[in-house]
Amino acid sequence: MLICLTASHRNASFDVLEKLSVGAPTAARTLVRNSDFITGAVILATCNRFEAYLDIDDSHTAGHRIATREVIDAVSAASAVESSAVADIVSVLSGDLVTEHLFSVSSGLESVVVGEDEIAGQVKRALQSARLDGTTSSALERLFQRASHTSRDIKTKTGLGGAGRSLVRLALELAESRVTDWSATRVLLVGTGKYARVSLTALQERGVTDFTVYSPSSRTAPFAERLSIPQVYADGLVEAIAASDIVVTASQSPVTVLTVSHFTAAHGAAGALQRRLVIDLGLPRNVEPAVAEIGGVELLDLETISLHAPIDEFASTTSARAMVDEAAAEFSAARVEAEVTPAVVALRSHFFDVLDAEIARAEARGDHTPETERALRHLVGVLLHTPSVHARELARAGEAASFVAALETLFGVHPEPTAAPVTSLGAHLPAQLPEAPPAQTA
Repeated sequence: MLICLTASHRNASFDVLEKLSVGAPTAARTLVRNSDFITGAVILATCNRFEAYLDIDDSHTAGHRIATREVIDAVSAASAVESSAVADIVSVLSGDLVTEHLFSVSSGLESVVVGEDEIAGQVKRALQSARLDGTTSSALERLFQRASHTSRDIKTKTGLGGAGRSLVRLALELAESRVTDWSATRVLLVGTGKYARVSLTALQERGVTDFTVYSPSSRTAPFAERLSIPQVYADGLVEAIAASDIVVTASQSPVTVLTVSHFTAAHGAAGALQRRLVIDLGLPRNVEPAVAEIGGVELLDLETISLHAPIDEFASTTSARAMVDEAAAEFSAARVEAEVTPAVVALRSHFFDVLDAEIARAEARGDHTPETERALRHLVGVLLHTPSVHARELARAGEAASFVAALETLFGVHPEPTAAPVTSLGAHLPAQLPEAPPAQTA
């Protein structure tokens, strides 16, 4: 059974999401290793959301509740957020709602900037991390792979991603009123990873040519080397800030990179009060919030940027949501069809076993020809076609059990038992969860 614990910018502060983004991803391995109920876990933690997708053993009636409690406690311990605070912001989805939610998230429909580009890659990387940690499962693999396929379809067939929408571009749009001439603007870019490269490209599109790059890890940035962009190190950071008009931070550093002391020293080095725009795209924050209180410095962080997110483009969003609904319904239908597959296989095995026995007897009597065998096998295939189709139809209608019962009644065929169908339930957790009963052990 699949369940999802989710919290986002819609119902949680960026302060809490910031803490979860650092600690929560490390909890997956502990959960799968130590839980009696969680058999797979993929955790997605970004600048505006926290998601824990779980594959749980629902053979125990309290498995759902116990697994939820275990996740909240593990995430709380890993991120230094009180468990009651985690429980207060997460919603718990199960069954078909998990599919619909992930497809919507991976397509950018739940992001601060609807249709943003980065989320699809973040979903892929969350699955890759789970693979490396050994915490994924076959059910989670199928779900995430289909989510990526759906995201690509939506980007291709709707206008949702046509503008290359992202938090980076939204931040630069907000900066337009503060910049007179982008081509004359001196930019210090902090960070050398993928998000920094996206920021560099977006700035270049606006005409910026004067760049300096700083890496908190002191690594040489390949893109800086390739494009001949000057790179500074820790001993030259204050001077680089003093020489910049805009500072853009896009580092994945778990600790603050730029502090009040950096900017205070930079003002002193500049020799006069200088207006400076700081765009902090990092999560956790790369820039100490108190920097905004320094005279002449304006700070745009993710929380400020999210308040100016554009209204959904109605037509594109409506089309995208329709595609999500269709893809989720098809995925769920394929899943429930799989539940009746053992019964169909058992039926086919029964018929062909009977046929093979009759052919063997005919051969023993000397009453067998290849032409007759081909005709009989074709006849059995034709006879099996209709019940196989009906089995899938019954499964989609939630009546797979009636097909299994018919096989047992008519032919005495008993297929291997399958897991109980997943229900489509969603609930919001109260701030305080009731105590779960102790796990049953053998």
